[in-house]
Amino acid sequence: MKSDDFAIKVSDAVLDFPFHNTGVSTIKKQLISLFRKEKKNWFRAINRIDLEVRPGEVVGVLGANGSGKSTLLRMIGGIYKADKGYIHTNGRITLLAGYGLGFAPGLSGRENIHFSGAMLGMSSEELNQNEQEIIEFSELGAFIDSPLWTYSSGMRARLGFSIACFSNPDILLLDEVLSVGDSSFKRKSKAKIKDMVSSDMTVMIISHDLSTLQDLCDRLIYIENGRVIVDDDDELVVKLYQME
Repeated sequence: MKSDDFAIKVSDAVLDFPFHNTGVSTIKKQLISLFRKEKKNWFRAINRIDLEVRPGEVVGVLGANGSGKSTLLRMIGGIYKADKGYIHTNGRITLLAGYGLGFAPGLSGRENIHFSGAMLGMSSEELNQNEQEIIEFSELGAFIDSPLWTYSSGMRARLGFSIACFSNPDILLLDEVLSVGDSSFKRKSKAKIKDMVSSDMTVMIISHDLSTLQDLCDRLIYIENGRVIVDDDDELVVKLYQME
């Protein structure tokens, strides 16, 4: 297969995390465990996942809390590096996960548009061109020039979502962001995502909003204990998810 035949390719990927020990542990012990990766103190968050996503495909990822969904998205987005196996991507990636990822609390909302946008790979020209649209979409109004530390989590989420929407990535990774803001903003966000997924953009979405995933996605995947259990059998994925 040629490299441009896929947008995302995950091959036999493994990722281990340390258990959080509530007992007394010195910094020295923690560092030794980290560098030695003593397996008795680690758990397998991603367990030999194989996955391909074609360019322009919209994929929904379902599974119980702690199943490995968010970890997988962060690996694809480059935040985590696989301990074994590999992940290849083709194109610019935007990962939108959590509230205010990639923000600087001491900067204003407007300044964070440029700071966070640059981290997402946007050029100065793109940021200047899209700044006003991002502000209008976020509905932050006069608060846009207030420091970010004064924002509520919902305001930060709206700003992060708005920047991501105008970053024009080749691959968009969305982790539980369909519930951002009040009911009016949620409707606007879903409409914006629908516009984005109808383009040539490749999208992976994690959400517990099953009806929205069924509406948006070309394909559903079910993950359990760090493994892909079902891929490309939407009816079975839905049944498994509803049994949780």
